[in-house]
Amino acid sequence: MSQYTALLDANVLYPAPLRDLLMQLAVMDMFHAKWTADIHREWIESLLKKEPHRERIVLERTRDLMDRNIRDCLVTGYEHLIASLTLPDPNDRHVLAAAIVGRCDVIVTLNLKDFPNEALALFGIEAQHPDEFLSNHLNLAPGVFCSAVQKVRGRLKYPPYSVDEYLENLLEQGLVATVADLKTFASLL
Repeated sequence: MSQYTALLDANVLYPAPLRDLLMQLAVMDMFHAKWTADIHREWIESLLKKEPHRERIVLERTRDLMDRNIRDCLVTGYEHLIASLTLPDPNDRHVLAAAIVGRCDVIVTLNLKDFPNEALALFGIEAQHPDEFLSNHLNLAPGVFCSAVQKVRGRLKYPPYSVDEYLENLLEQGLVATVADLKTFASLL
């Protein structure tokens, strides 16, 4: 069971391909994933706004499955810290507050500029782009990582994805380094 703990920002939970891979890796204990009810609301609301044809009940079911299948994932009791924190975007303070209370090592986010190192270092936390985060985990345990990819890809039935199609999908999520590394393990995916 990994002790390396990552708070997942809403913007990495929003795209299903990235969320699915992160969840599978967390289920397989590659890292300990955390988030908050506020982060859930944020990614669900963003998705419904951009894709109004989506059904809220389906997204809430995804949220509930995440909460049930990832051990000790929900961070609570962080709200009192929010006002005392300083970040470029005040709306992101709840993410840092949750990372502090959740004793996270890293915040995985697409918005690195909103989580400057100097603001996070005070709390022993760093921010990583999901590509860096995933590439690091792939390099730490390629067999486990490839098994996770294989499981995620195997669940995609409508339509099924070839290895190349799946890697292209990850590339569209901005996972350039991760995909480049995964190509060397294509036969295991």
